[in-house]
Amino acid sequence: MIKVEHVSKIYGTGNNKVVALNDVSLTIDNGEFVSIIGPSGSGKSTLMHIIGGVDTPTDGKVYINNTDIYAQNENDLAVFRRREVGLIYQFYNLIPILNVIENMTLPVQIDHRPINEDRLNELITLLGLKGRENHLPNQLSGGQQQRVSIGRALMNAPAIVLADEPTGNLDSQNSCEIMNLLKLSNQKYKQTLIVITHDENIALMANRIISIEDGKIIRNEVIR
Repeated sequence: MIKVEHVSKIYGTGNNKVVALNDVSLTIDNGEFVSIIGPSGSGKSTLMHIIGGVDTPTDGKVYINNTDIYAQNENDLAVFRRREVGLIYQFYNLIPILNVIENMTLPVQIDHRPINEDRLNELITLLGLKGRENHLPNQLSGGQQQRVSIGRALMNAPAIVLADEPTGNLDSQNSCEIMNLLKLSNQKYKQTLIVITHDENIALMANRIISIEDGKIIRNEVIR
């Protein structure tokens, strides 16, 4: 599914040069749940963004289903991001004037495709948002807002779900619930799930843990 080959990412030049990733290679299988851990500034978010087509590598290649995604033109890469990648962040990034359903279906609307009502209703139920469909973000708790952001990421039925510290703003109970939802969606929809986290307990929920330090992979361990 995902093959990263000798990827490096360098920001700036001269004395301002920062090597975010240094010759990183890895493979992630279809439907796998992988956690990426490492200290702040280790390069884990950069790696996630490069896998998701959000940030361009300085060197190296990224293949998704045998397609070199950075060999595509900007328009094709944008379509790839919309249709094949679901992004979830620590900050929910919901549109404040849109209700739950409007926020969740925004990627489909942007893509000018019809809304799959069956999928929308299934996600509303799965995410425990029944009865809150018309609520605005400021009428929801933090945990509920993160559920909406997960629904938005899953609405296009992406092949890959990338979550960057998805529980960083939540208490322990909500964190556990959100991770269980992500794991359930990984199993139910057979999506590849990559989660970046500082939390060891969250990392241990994955099938494999990849540790990054100073832009390099220092450990790549299958745990189940």
